[in-house]
Amino acid sequence: MQDSVKDVVIVGGGPGGYVAAIKAAQLGLSVACVEGRGSLGGTCLNVGCALLQSSHMYAEAKHSFARHGVLVDNVAVDVAAMQKQKSSAVEGLTKGIEGLFKKNKVEYVKGWGTLRSAKEVEINLNDGGSSTINAKNIIIATGSEVTPLPGVPIDEKRIVSSTGALELDKVPKSMVVIGGGYIGLELGSVWARLGAKVTVVEFLDNIVPTMDGEVRRTFQRSLQKQGIKFKLGTKVTSAEADGSGVRLMLEPSKGGASEAMTADIVLVSTGRRPYTKGLNLDGLGVATDKRGFITVDQRFQTSVPGVYAIGDVIPGPMLAHKAEEDGVACVEMLAGQSGHVNYNTVPSIVYTWPEVASVGKTEEQVKAEGISYKVGKFSFMANSRARSVDDTEGMVKFIADAKTDKILGVTIMGPNAGELIHECVLAMEYGASSEDIARTCHGHPTLSEAVKEAALATAFGKPIHM
Repeated sequence: MQDSVKDVVIVGGGPGGYVAAIKAAQLGLSVACVEGRGSLGGTCLNVGCALLQSSHMYAEAKHSFARHGVLVDNVAVDVAAMQKQKSSAVEGLTKGIEGLFKKNKVEYVKGWGTLRSAKEVEINLNDGGSSTINAKNIIIATGSEVTPLPGVPIDEKRIVSSTGALELDKVPKSMVVIGGGYIGLELGSVWARLGAKVTVVEFLDNIVPTMDGEVRRTFQRSLQKQGIKFKLGTKVTSAEADGSGVRLMLEPSKGGASEAMTADIVLVSTGRRPYTKGLNLDGLGVATDKRGFITVDQRFQTSVPGVYAIGDVIPGPMLAHKAEEDGVACVEMLAGQSGHVNYNTVPSIVYTWPEVASVGKTEEQVKAEGISYKVGKFSFMANSRARSVDDTEGMVKFIADAKTDKILGVTIMGPNAGELIHECVLAMEYGASSEDIARTCHGHPTLSEAVKEAALATAFGKPIHM
């Protein structure tokens, strides 16, 4: 490795790490990014963002085309072709990041990094041997891994993590998803659309507990109409795989009689935890909390001066786009500029169909905080674009301060919710009121008019088209 000292060495090439590396280089810093996976982009890009569109297209062809006069006989699933398309997309995206590294003169080191000191990273190179890079600053951006569930050993064949669930070579007849959070519902819905009988087992009494309650209930009904079954308030105590499937033992979360359940495939999706294996945090004295997250100050600096951490390894939402913002803000401050992340305006998106996207507070949160608030809602059933494309399930819901009309939170369930939410994110970033959106001209016919109508309902008590 080069003898010169890098301004920044980033350990981890996921969304937080690679974005931080590119931004640091653009700010004039010398940068090296160490990644052992062999491809950049992290879990999200390499294994997370796949098959959602393919399964949706199949479901549309099978269940919706005929209503629009498009008649297709013998619609079938070719999982191998889907996986090939997924792999092609992933390869293109990861190679694209490598191209951006070259363009911005970021040194890409393929190997697993260990912090030997606050100024030194030792790398176990993927092609053999080891090397060391000296650095003025080190950023830890190693992301997260699946949290293991006691009694349910993952083999990535019958009992799978999100990674294994996206590498299945055929559609299982039955699948049990352990965990009713974002990832479990997304992947469960993929295989349900492709024909699997999916049951979601959730320890709590509700799926996605952080979601607005009214929208959550509507969302669950939507998933149930798609054939997904739910066993809430239930825990899995064990799972044993054999050649033909998996046998699970379940019992009520609050205690009670056990019951057995079988499935071809079991997906363990009970959360993620920081991935810090092999970094030598203890040896260096980097402080972590009880859950293993690295503690940082407002400048993302750890308890060791010169060592920083971003993304999933620190407290906060475990989201790729949040990690990217962490990375940009961190290197901006290292370059002597101002950097800041407003965690109150980080959007969350469930990539099912319909999608659910949210930003800010839910109605339950503002009620618990004793804030005087008002609510405005609008159904996609009354939106002309949604009706014309035959995709009317869902709503837009605003929460605003009752006195000032400042937007406190928005939840959208419906077609392209993950795109529509960003108008609301921008509005909240600038402290906008619901009236600001209500008085902003929206193109017609568009799905975004549903956002305007919900804002009208919030600001003035009534929408126009409902």
